[in-house]
Amino acid sequence: MVSTPTLVIGNKNYSSWSLRPWLALRKAGIAFDEVKVFLDKPDTKKRILEHTPAGKVPALVTGGQTVWDSLAICEWAAEQVPALWPRDAADRAHARSISAEMHSGFMALRAALPMNIRATGRKVPSNPALEADIARILEIWAGCRATHADAGPWLFGEFSIADAMFAPVATRLRTYAIALDETAKAYIDTLFADPDFKDWLTEAEAEEDMLRIEEVG
Repeated sequence: MVSTPTLVIGNKNYSSWSLRPWLALRKAGIAFDEVKVFLDKPDTKKRILEHTPAGKVPALVTGGQTVWDSLAICEWAAEQVPALWPRDAADRAHARSISAEMHSGFMALRAALPMNIRATGRKVPSNPALEADIARILEIWAGCRATHADAGPWLFGEFSIADAMFAPVATRLRTYAIALDETAKAYIDTLFADPDFKDWLTEAEAEEDMLRIEEVG
């Protein structure tokens, strides 16, 4: 009998890297158990190392194998459910390219706008590097939506790993009240209306009390 995979994640309020494969697995309909390790605690590193030698979340433990790194876990999921990438070969290449760009780039945005789902309306000083990152993200979204608008509301019409990779960006742009064009607003609305994404948001909101209980207890 095939065992259910276990996805090890960080706080849902803060862990952008955990959100990506979590959402991909949910949208693919792949059942998994969830282990949450709260970040920035005295035993955080020790607890993560119990699941993955990389010492970072997320990590997927399946069939005696550990797959770590968000994009690698998403690729594992796509091997089980190929529809996580677009059907068309050119679209798949495009989706992989922007996913890899998100995975390895946008350092100014990461530094200035950390994911914090519970926060709203925060303002941070802008700078040229941050503005360039935001402009590039909006350019990617606009290009995808212009081409695939008739096929559905996601970047490539139907949900794909590319949407999972950019999902944390949507939370950041909303948290920090970044000025957006109509295409970006509509795409973020699509994400925030998605039932699986809403489950993550709801659980992120609930973590505040969980953290308080941990500290008291």
